[in-house]
Amino acid sequence: MPDYAEPLARLIHEFKRLPGIGQKSAQRVAFHLLRAPREDAERLAQAVLEVKDKLGLCGLCNNISDSERCPFCADTGRDPSVICVVEEPHNILPIETTRQFAGLYHVLHGAISPLRGIAPEHLRIKNLLERLGSGEVKEVILATNPTVEGETTAAYLSRLLKPLGVKVTRIGLGIPVGSDLEFADEVTMAKSLENRREM
Repeated sequence: MPDYAEPLARLIHEFKRLPGIGQKSAQRVAFHLLRAPREDAERLAQAVLEVKDKLGLCGLCNNISDSERCPFCADTGRDPSVICVVEEPHNILPIETTRQFAGLYHVLHGAISPLRGIAPEHLRIKNLLERLGSGEVKEVILATNPTVEGETTAAYLSRLLKPLGVKVTRIGLGIPVGSDLEFADEVTMAKSLENRREM
């Protein structure tokens, strides 16, 4: 790394620690901030601090929230009998953009991954079981990612939840709309065939 002044070198180092930011990107962002007015840097620093100081987790679903209940859990117009389980808070947005789901969510904050040392007890499963204890929930949709870890987590949750008398479903997986079959890998093609439906 070139010899930058210590504060600039430290800023570049901190940016490099962020996901998806390499050496070149970190340098570009650092030099952008160096050239920007002080007010821009102060707004960025304030926004980062507010995220750390003012945000927490929803007491019901574990989504990121600035109050006791996230907007989804606080919305009385949503269907509390259906819960969609996702791995991370950012997984909610793609589901919401479809405008097809009107139930509630549950965020696990990860997926089971023995290789990375993440076991079921490291996920937020306990309060999901507590939510099912009320008897109000009729269906749990497992919307974990279509990865080895996501599939493992979905299989684990399915075995755990089915004996509780709730309907457990898995999101359909397969060929994306607008793509070509020749570019589909064998796992995606197998999932497409497995999740076919009658027309």
